[in-house]
Amino acid sequence: MKFLALYTPAQRTPGPPSKEHMAEMGKLIEESMKSGELVSTGGLLPISKGGARVRRSGSEISVIDGPFAESKEVVGGFAVLEAKSREDAVEMTRKFLKVAGDGETELRQMMEPGEGARQ
Repeated sequence: MKFLALYTPAQRTPGPPSKEHMAEMGKLIEESMKSGELVSTGGLLPISKGGARVRRSGSEISVIDGPFAESKEVVGGFAVLEAKSREDAVEMTRKFLKVAGDGETELRQMMEPGEGARQ
């Protein structure tokens, strides 16, 4: 089963991560890709760099350019995980957070082709 992991750091950092931190994260990503646990991953640019919200209400579609004043938490990255269970996905996320640092990751199980929504 696949899970989408959305990572929100506890605080925004003013600059890029250190070389040491990037090397540690690179090692974790490489190992997770080789084991098949990590399907894909990516970082997200700040909302101010081309972000938008596209919203539909009835027949109206509106586009709101970022940054969004009401946004206190900003998703910093994502990963698609391949796990045997929810518990396995949680364990993978624990390993990630030990490297990433303070923050929160929301896990959402993804629907597989041909599946209806799970309750």
